[in-house]
Amino acid sequence: MLMVIAVVVATVATGGVIVLLDDGLVSGARERGGASEPARSPTAAPRLDQLVPTTEPAGERREFGEGGPGVSVTPPRVLAIATAEVPKETRLRLGALKNVQKVVVVDAGRVKLTGTPLNLLAVDPAHFRSWTPQAVADQPAVWSALAKGELVVESEAARRYGMVPGAYYQVDGGPKLRLAASAPLGLTGVDGLVGADLGRSLGFAPGVAVLLHGKPGRIGAAGVRRLLGEGAQVALLDAAARVRKQRPTAAAQQTPQSVNVGRPGTYLELYRLAAARCPGLSWTVLAAIGQVESGHGRNNGPSSAGALGPMQFMPATWKHYGVDGDGDGKADIWSPYDAVPSAAGYLCANGAGKGGEKLRKAIWFYNHSWDYVNKVMGIAEAYARTYA
Repeated sequence: MLMVIAVVVATVATGGVIVLLDDGLVSGARERGGASEPARSPTAAPRLDQLVPTTEPAGERREFGEGGPGVSVTPPRVLAIATAEVPKETRLRLGALKNVQKVVVVDAGRVKLTGTPLNLLAVDPAHFRSWTPQAVADQPAVWSALAKGELVVESEAARRYGMVPGAYYQVDGGPKLRLAASAPLGLTGVDGLVGADLGRSLGFAPGVAVLLHGKPGRIGAAGVRRLLGEGAQVALLDAAARVRKQRPTAAAQQTPQSVNVGRPGTYLELYRLAAARCPGLSWTVLAAIGQVESGHGRNNGPSSAGALGPMQFMPATWKHYGVDGDGDGKADIWSPYDAVPSAAGYLCANGAGKGGEKLRKAIWFYNHSWDYVNKVMGIAEAYARTYA
């Protein structure tokens, strides 16, 4: 849904910095909750033809979020944009609609970041955490960034517009903003978040964005439109739950996807077999990423940003790209037999098999840093010489 707010809002352009990376990887120095950790050195890497993959994690196995803030999420099922501030009486009536369990109303506006328009919500970070996916709610860096007046951008918007972590962006006619995090927010038509105070200073329209929580697929859009009046825009964030599910075919039941690399006896063989699923991708690139991310399974995390396993996937990214590489019927983020071919698939989806600048850009998508790209390419060249 293209969010257009039919109120007088000062148009500003925004810029910022990204702390949370949806792929959870690091550049020459890893961004971890606002602090930098040195990247792992490749100098002590053992020979790949002697290093045996193992499904046992290095250190204690924990899922991202365990021991964290423990926020219980109540994801929005409907997002609506009104033409004017929603009065208290209407908010109460929205909360009384059938199947609505929770309502929040926040400010919203459109800003321009060096000419690129972004639709943003201005939120109170302490109260809005439960309206985001669990992995985002459990990431303190996102919420501390909003409290500090920084920008958080939807992961896909950051990728689409080429927004770089750590950069400052000039708001057209306004201040410079630091893009402190990119994260999968799950809000159709919303490109990012700012804190409530920053939203007010940018001239956002007060109280025009409404989010409603309830059982998936149960909240009626007609009732929301009726209460918000003519001109209100309503997006069903749970549209998939509203479609009658057909009986899955035998092919559709074959999840997770299997890529059949088996369980090779060395990391060298594993990288070579996994790279074959992406014609044009050299196994040395996979090996270089595996070295930088975990030292080939010797440091599997979780990282302080929540990245897991030998290829350091963020759980949200794993949901889309994780595959069953050894045919045991499950895609295990901790298993190198699954994680390495999954990394090959992720790189391939971003054009790695085309080589050249396409390969460099695919590595950049793996971790949004050109220093990281150069580091990986340098290690890959060293592997190519060593195992020629």
